[in-house]
Amino acid sequence: MCESLLAALVSVVALAVSPAQFLQAHAVNGAFAEPGGPADPALTAWAVLGLRAARVDAPGSLAYLQANEASLQSTTDVALVALAERALGAEPEALFARLTAARRPSGQIGDTLNSTMWAVLALGRSTTATTRFVLAHQARSGGFAWSIGGQPDSNDTAAALELMRVAHVTGRPVARAVAFLRTFERRDGGFELTHGRGSDAQSTAWAIQGLVAADRKPPRAAFAYLARLRRPDGSYRYSAAYVTTPMWVTAQVLAALAKQPFPLRPA
Repeated sequence: MCESLLAALVSVVALAVSPAQFLQAHAVNGAFAEPGGPADPALTAWAVLGLRAARVDAPGSLAYLQANEASLQSTTDVALVALAERALGAEPEALFARLTAARRPSGQIGDTLNSTMWAVLALGRSTTATTRFVLAHQARSGGFAWSIGGQPDSNDTAAALELMRVAHVTGRPVARAVAFLRTFERRDGGFELTHGRGSDAQSTAWAIQGLVAADRKPPRAAFAYLARLRRPDGSYRYSAAYVTTPMWVTAQVLAALAKQPFPLRPA
């Protein structure tokens, strides 16, 4: 009896380690890294977004991100870091300028549909041309893909719903995207990236954020699914079968648990 009570107590104490504490434990001078790996701006940006969604500070991270802006190569990485810096209360004008310079006459920003979505979220606004460009690539199914002409998936559809929130798009495009996103919900309560792949934490987090952005109530089962993936150290499994990139996964889950779509409100 005493042993069972002790085991229960140990379990309760372990779960007292919050996801935010897990993330903070893997930061050095504001730079975040996966356990045993090197720090990098993209992961640091994700960690910042998760922490700020949970209203937790990320001391030193703004200085780290600003010091590494020149190393950013892709439009998506530029947008991701700009989004994080905005969440920390900064106005990253140099990054905004790079995103604006990447805009094409068609409204596309960067090389993909995905990079266009990220750029709009980072800028916090969308031009008429960019909004039309994105909506023109909504598939017949109602979903959106990572690349132009690609297979629609749950994550990019959720990101498109966040873009539509920024661009003040309402009505049928939103309804169609929401209906498509819901087709990825599995019996275990989670959402999958593509049909038949199986539920995972990050796709479930994206789905929750997308539904909130569309002013829809996320299903309780999605939060229950995420709760089952939580580990004693405060991190989240990628799925019931796998543990991988716990920092990235946990950062994304934090934003979903806070029901905060991107872009986050500035600090």
